[in-house]
Amino acid sequence: MTFSMSKLLRFVYHHKVKHSSTLGIASLKVPYGQIHTGVTPKTTVFLQHNGNCFRSCIYLQPQISWYSRRCFSTCRMVRGLFGGSGSVQKQQTLEDIAKLVQEQECQRIVVMAGAGISTPSGIPDFRSPGSGLYDNLQQYNLPYAEAIFEINYFHHNPKPFFALAKELYPGNYQPNLTHYFIRLLHDKGLLHRLYTQNIDGLERLAGIPPNKLVEAHGTFATATCTVCRMSFPGDALRADIMESKVPQCPTCRGVVKPDIVFFGEELPQQFFLYLTDFPLADLLIVMGTSLEVEPFASLAGAVRGSVPRVLINRDLVGPFVSRSPRTSDVVLLGDVVAGVQRCVDTLGWTEQLDKLIRTETEKVRCVILPTLPPSCTV
Repeated sequence: MTFSMSKLLRFVYHHKVKHSSTLGIASLKVPYGQIHTGVTPKTTVFLQHNGNCFRSCIYLQPQISWYSRRCFSTCRMVRGLFGGSGSVQKQQTLEDIAKLVQEQECQRIVVMAGAGISTPSGIPDFRSPGSGLYDNLQQYNLPYAEAIFEINYFHHNPKPFFALAKELYPGNYQPNLTHYFIRLLHDKGLLHRLYTQNIDGLERLAGIPPNKLVEAHGTFATATCTVCRMSFPGDALRADIMESKVPQCPTCRGVVKPDIVFFGEELPQQFFLYLTDFPLADLLIVMGTSLEVEPFASLAGAVRGSVPRVLINRDLVGPFVSRSPRTSDVVLLGDVVAGVQRCVDTLGWTEQLDKLIRTETEKVRCVILPTLPPSCTV
C-alpha cells in the first residue's frame, strides 16, 4: 500500500490531532520561531520508518499557536498506521520463553556457546584473569599469549600448541549438564543448530550429531597436513600428541595440524550456515561466552528483532549490554550451570535431563575405560 507523506500528514492533522494522547504522540516544546519560515507558523513533524528519519511540515492557520510552538514525535503513531503496535510491550521473562517452547511456538532453536559451558568440566577458559589459558602459557616462552593460536607462529614453532593440545585433547574431560541440555533440545527436535567456539569436542561427546553442530573455531576430530594437505582422522594424531611429539605426515613428513582455526586462517565452510540459520531461528540461546571474538560475536545480533534471546552467562556481553534492550531478551547472570538448570526446571524437563545424563555418562565411561566393567555392554 502506498501512502504519500502529504496524505499521511493531512490524515494526522484533520483526523487525529484531537486524539493525540491516545496515539502516543509526545510533544516537545521548542523556542517559538525556531521552526518558522516567515510565511506562516508551522509544525515540524518527524516521522520514522525503517530506521530513517523524515521531516515534513504542516502549514497551519496562524491562530493555532499551540501547534506552532511544538515538535511532535510521531514514531509510535506511524508504526500503528503501518500495522505495528503502538502499545508498550512487556519485558519477557524466562517463564514466558518456557511457555513458547512448551506450546511449540519455538521449534528452530539456535544455541551459541563459548568456553564458559566447558569450565564446569574442568577445562579453563581463555580469558579469566589468573585462571584462563592465556594467563597460564608463560611456560611455553611465547612472545605473547595469543601467539599459540597464530598460524605464522605455529609454522615457526608448533611445539607450544601441541603441548596445549595434549591438555585439551578430546577424552581428557567429560560433558556436563550444559552440553546435555543442548543434546536434550536435539532429542526433542527443537535444536536447529549449535554454534560453538569450543575446540574440546564435548558437544560431540554429548551426542550432538555433526550436522547440527558448527564448530566455528575448528575441531580436533579431523586434521590436515600443512604441506601436502592430506586429511587425517583426529585419532591418528592422538598417540603422538599424548607422547608430546609433533605429528608428522607419513607421506611428506610435513607437520599435521588438527583442524583448529588459528588467527590468520579461514573459518570452516560450515560456519556460513549462519546466513540461513539465524534468519530462520525462532529462539536464540547464548551461553558461556564473552562475545569478544569476531565474526562469531556478531551472530548474536543476526536473528530477527522479534525473536526472543536468552543469555545465560557470568556477565552481560555483546548486544545484551545495550541501554535499550529488546523486550524479548531474557538474561540469567551468574553460574552457567545454575542458569541452565533453572531453564530446565522452568521447562519441566528436570527428570528427562537427569535420565539422559545418567545414560550418557555410563556410555562415555564404558568407552573410555580400558577394561569394561560388567555393567557395560558392547
